[in-house]
Amino acid sequence: MSAILSTRYFPDDFKFSYIVPILKPEDYYSKPLKCHDFRGIAISPILSKVFEYCLLDKFNCFLETSDTQFGFKKGLGCNHAIFNVRTIVESFVRKGSTPP
Repeated sequence: MSAILSTRYFPDDFKFSYIVPILKPEDYYSKPLKCHDFRGIAISPILSKVFEYCLLDKFNCFLETSDTQFGFKKGLGCNHAIFNVRTIVESFVRKGSTPP
């Protein structure tokens, strides 16, 4: 990692990944499949993932994210985002207003 940081050279192989289509868990037996029935998963080289984790470990204390970001954060997910939206909407309803 220190060689990459000191030389500012990032290997080309770290920059590429390939997309694998994964079928969404819906009722796909009874209908023809379309593009929106799939989601793409990016497969990256393992060495680039190790490098990412090393960078994150080293520089995590300098990084911050918004309190309104719920995805890709440890311990947070969709249920937290849904709770946040419901809390905001309920607050507007209690005040007799509508969200902007």
